[in-house]
Amino acid sequence: MPRMPALPPILLEDEHLVAFDKPSGLLIAPDRWDKARENLMALVHARLAPTIFNAHRLDRDTSGVVLCAKTKPALDALCIQFERGEVEKEYVALVRGRPPAATGEINEPIAPDPNRPGRVKTLRSGKAALTCYEIEQPFRSVTLLRLRPRTGRTHQLRIHLKHLGCPIVADPWYGDGRPLLLSEIKRGYKPARGEERPILGRLALHAHRLTFTHPATGARVAVEAPLPDDLQLALKQLVRWSA
Repeated sequence: MPRMPALPPILLEDEHLVAFDKPSGLLIAPDRWDKARENLMALVHARLAPTIFNAHRLDRDTSGVVLCAKTKPALDALCIQFERGEVEKEYVALVRGRPPAATGEINEPIAPDPNRPGRVKTLRSGKAALTCYEIEQPFRSVTLLRLRPRTGRTHQLRIHLKHLGCPIVADPWYGDGRPLLLSEIKRGYKPARGEERPILGRLALHAHRLTFTHPATGARVAVEAPLPDDLQLALKQLVRWSA
């Protein structure tokens, strides 16, 4: 019998809530078409309790903070905060190119893409969506951005960055899907053997911090997920060869 995977690291836990550091590649809820695919909530229900539920979602390939509630009142309170935009969300993204300004806003409505099920597009008749960004560190061909979405639309950051002309590295839906390679940042580099291994081969988007009001105490709480190892390694290589 296959062994059940371990839970992701717990960032914060009390009697009302628990926050996880979700790795890239892990679904939060069961897949619509493949119920057998590994997902965070199935692991949580099997290893902690079946009464714990997520208060929001992240894309499968996005890493970072996922906040869950242990009780129905806590879940209701957190969901209301997300719906009202009272939760402060901060992401880190590595994007192709560079925005036109050091800081700015992307204010573009979003709607489902009728020609691509599961995807979205910017459309005037869509739902309002606002993303604030600032350049954290520029490199030659890519840029590290700090993102603060003011709304919570599906794929908002991914489609907004595409609209800005700076798609997220390795985004197969809203970018070209290309991984980050050492050969594109280190002049004269040639892989020693065969095909080159990517420095970063997954969607370069990380949910770095959530700030919310605790459903029981009323205090503002910030939960932060450290940059994952693969993103840290990519940034070290960029600092070394492409600053």
